[in-house]
Amino acid sequence: MNKKLIIVYLFLSFLVFMGFSTPVMADKSVVIKLPSPQFDGGMSVEKALKERRSVRDYKDSPLTLQEVSQLLWATYGISETKRGLRTAPSAGATYPLEIYLVAGNVKDLSAGIYKYKSKEHSLIKLKDGDIRKSLSDACSGQGSVGKGAVSIVFSAVYKRTTDVYGERGNKYVLMDLGHAGENLYLQAVSLGLGTVAVGAFDDQKLKKVMGLPSEEEPLYVMPVGRKK
Repeated sequence: MNKKLIIVYLFLSFLVFMGFSTPVMADKSVVIKLPSPQFDGGMSVEKALKERRSVRDYKDSPLTLQEVSQLLWATYGISETKRGLRTAPSAGATYPLEIYLVAGNVKDLSAGIYKYKSKEHSLIKLKDGDIRKSLSDACSGQGSVGKGAVSIVFSAVYKRTTDVYGERGNKYVLMDLGHAGENLYLQAVSLGLGTVAVGAFDDQKLKKVMGLPSEEEPLYVMPVGRKK
């Protein structure tokens, strides 16, 4: 084996042994262009607000790619193309959040970890396979995470916001999270789906399962499925 490859292998093995997460390398050849989102739903904002609840139990039934597209766009998609503004407000339009899709049961989409690219409204595949059990284990064994057809995982690069606003930027990042999370809640209600915001997880385990880069901090896991 090439000497340089041996050194790289030993270094990565050391990181895993020490419990550090190693970033999953994106296979940029696997890009899924999502269906265009719909801008006229069948439910009013007022009705969605009234019916919004945290739902933890789901049917063993797949979501469609159109539903996944709609959920991701509502969470953090582009709503104004000229300036690249998104569906969720952000302090100074710094947009510190990164959005991932853990797909387990979606029609026309293989199971795996995907990164959502807001500007292109597309997914980049990071890892093959159904990791819902491992994700649930990182979230203190919460059953909802294992049962959801998908989970949407939120992380943040705090530096994007703190470089502009200093220490106070840490609070602004969490405000961004709240805005985007509520968007996902309301869109799920409008589609007749259920979700719940999960914040109880082991940070390092979750980073390892997701393969998050060192500069990203996990903040939310929101499983989504069809309500029983």
